[in-house]
Amino acid sequence: MKRLLLFTTALLIGSCATIRVSSDYDTNVDFNAYNTYAFFKPGIDDAKISDLDKRRVLKALENTLATKGFSASETPEVLVNFHTKAEKNVRISESYLGWGSPFYGPYGGWGWGWGFNRPYNINTSTSGVLYIDFIDATTKKLIWQGKGTGTLSRGTPQEREEKINAFVTEILTAYPPTN
Repeated sequence: MKRLLLFTTALLIGSCATIRVSSDYDTNVDFNAYNTYAFFKPGIDDAKISDLDKRRVLKALENTLATKGFSASETPEVLVNFHTKAEKNVRISESYLGWGSPFYGPYGGWGWGWGFNRPYNINTSTSGVLYIDFIDATTKKLIWQGKGTGTLSRGTPQEREEKINAFVTEILTAYPPTN
């Protein structure tokens, strides 16, 4: 559980250059009808990241939603939620060695000369995923979901904030959807 928490926290400090974004939405919804929002506290409380990073995500969402014409409200038209997960990536590659490679001879014993080895290089990395959900406040149905996946890295609190802002901004470029 601690590793999952560390991996998902690292999600939010992923490098901006490696953010991959996708979204999905209900095609029957008129997204121009939504102008007010509130955060969906029960969902956000369940996010497996630190409280500091939760506050950073919330601040980034507030700023980005404001640029899209949204305002916070006690009687919102849409509820905004987010959650995270970590994905482990494994890449295996072969490399071939030639002259000078050690080999085991046909009559026993080790020697040097022409030979080919197939050593495997195994590289692992962790990608973090941030999901942002828009839920219709009246029907309580998911109407839009954005997903951002990025490579994980560490940084100072200021760097983390910058990366979280970039992550949220990049995901919300797909909102509102164009039919």
